[in-house]
Amino acid sequence: MALSDLKVFSQYLTEATIETVAQEIERFNGSSNNTIVLSSDGFDGDYMQEAMFASLHNAQRRVDLNAANTSVSSTSLSQLQANSVKVAGGFGPVLWEPATLQWIRQDEAAALEAISRNMSEAILQDQLNTVISSIVAASENNANVTNDISASSGLSQAAINSTHAKFGDRSASLRAQVMNGQAYHKLIGEALTNSNQLFSSEGVLIVDILGKPVVVTDAPALYESGTPNKIKVLSLAEMAGMVSDGGSLITNIEQSNGKGRIETTMQADYNFGVGVKGYAWDTVNGGNSPSDAELGTGTNWDKYVTNDKDTAGVITVADADQ
Repeated sequence: MALSDLKVFSQYLTEATIETVAQEIERFNGSSNNTIVLSSDGFDGDYMQEAMFASLHNAQRRVDLNAANTSVSSTSLSQLQANSVKVAGGFGPVLWEPATLQWIRQDEAAALEAISRNMSEAILQDQLNTVISSIVAASENNANVTNDISASSGLSQAAINSTHAKFGDRSASLRAQVMNGQAYHKLIGEALTNSNQLFSSEGVLIVDILGKPVVVTDAPALYESGTPNKIKVLSLAEMAGMVSDGGSLITNIEQSNGKGRIETTMQADYNFGVGVKGYAWDTVNGGNSPSDAELGTGTNWDKYVTNDKDTAGVITVADADQ
């Protein structure tokens, strides 16, 4: 690869990666019933802040036409603010020797395909793991949407059903469930049958169980080691988690001398926004450009809606070893 070709190679690498991520995003969103939405829309700055009017349902009242016409309390029209936060990531450096590619009769196109495919899968996996971690943290910090039976019981259909009951008359709005492979096979062990695979990517499987998609992915946030070890299942409403990816991918490829053979390295920087339905990122406590630990801290996600049924969904926490 000549030095003059590096800029062109980097350009095509970026375009190929962004295109692949966009294609995977479209497939994933449809298959997950739009509970976790990976969007190609980005935003400027550290945060995306959206204002919306608060619910006015509590303004409803009963009127007694036989009673005296006295004054009643007013319900204030107010606005709520939802905050998403931008997360930074990197890929590489990836190193190869141009002479080796030529030796085995491979060209730059082979390297371009391999790097762009693996980088696309890595970015998608990072986005999914990050938004799942954020939803788990925000939900577990809200006792009203958490069914923690880990002190006494393992995972079961009955336990998940009890968790759904926390949404009461709006439990039907829980459109998909997110669990790891261990949880999935526990439920399969309860004689659930499944034959419809909707989506498959590196480390992610979406299947159909009882008419609702189940996202099966070994996201780290779905398992917590300790005494006991805990397994976690998210039951999510539409738009529960949002990833805003504006295609912010910067790649740089360099060749270097000084060793026995010429070496080429590629490195990439990328970013995306993360938001959780019903919970606002705490810009003071959480700050900007957060780490994985900060994103996974429940107190950094502040519930801004009044009704818990307007949040991302519910979470089941069970003993992983029962």
